[in-house]
Amino acid sequence: MCGHGGDVGVESGPQRPFNVELAAIETLFDALTDVAFFVKDREGRYLAANHTLVRRCGLRHKQDLAGKTVLEVHPRPLAQAYLAQDRQVIEAGCTIKQHLELHLYPNRRHGWCLTHKTPLRDEAGAIIGLVGTSHDLGLADEHHPVYRKIAGIAAHIREHYREPLCLQALAHDAGLPLARVERLFRRVFHYSPRQLLLQSRLNGALAMIESDHERSIADIAGECGYTDHSAFSRQFKALTGQTPVQYRAQCKNGNGRAPAKESLLAALM
Repeated sequence: MCGHGGDVGVESGPQRPFNVELAAIETLFDALTDVAFFVKDREGRYLAANHTLVRRCGLRHKQDLAGKTVLEVHPRPLAQAYLAQDRQVIEAGCTIKQHLELHLYPNRRHGWCLTHKTPLRDEAGAIIGLVGTSHDLGLADEHHPVYRKIAGIAAHIREHYREPLCLQALAHDAGLPLARVERLFRRVFHYSPRQLLLQSRLNGALAMIESDHERSIADIAGECGYTDHSAFSRQFKALTGQTPVQYRAQCKNGNGRAPAKESLLAALM
């Protein structure tokens, strides 16, 4: 999801890029041994982290991590994926929610987690970094290889939502029954593959309506994978409380905000 929805606003200070009570926030996350917490600047350098992340990076003290990038503390394949995410958040202003991926478990084993990242903005609205968490699922990669397939299906849906997608075909290509894919989706994400597809299409339409005031609503609906304009309008209003035309008018007046992804999912479930 792109835009200001879910962004964290902070004040800039002369002594520190983020004049915020990071020590208090770190203390809260230090108590969570199954959650990695981090704050990064625009260049991807760590500004803050909890003890869990520090230890999983093979370091002893928080100051050992400060100023480093993911390339310096994570295996390169993981680091490159994290860098791509960070660029998406910082350059496009996108919020990443419930992204299923591998990260480092204790003893630097690879394990599955759900990652959340959101932009940090200053008082003027400029993006000055990001804040995020990665929550362990308790699934070591070597014991749960099926989650690579689930992650691949989720990524395919998010990246190709504009296209006609057959969930049965995606499950078949992954070598899994559709019923099992749906069970695993609900276990990990708490929503179904179909709900992810609908959410991705609606988020795409919201972003296009916000950024392109000239293109017709029908064209935007078609671009985002909707084949029935009237069905799109009904779904849009059911989830946002406004018609696409009303939402566009609100955006033109400078008041447009994409609804939080959690709200969309609650309505879809």
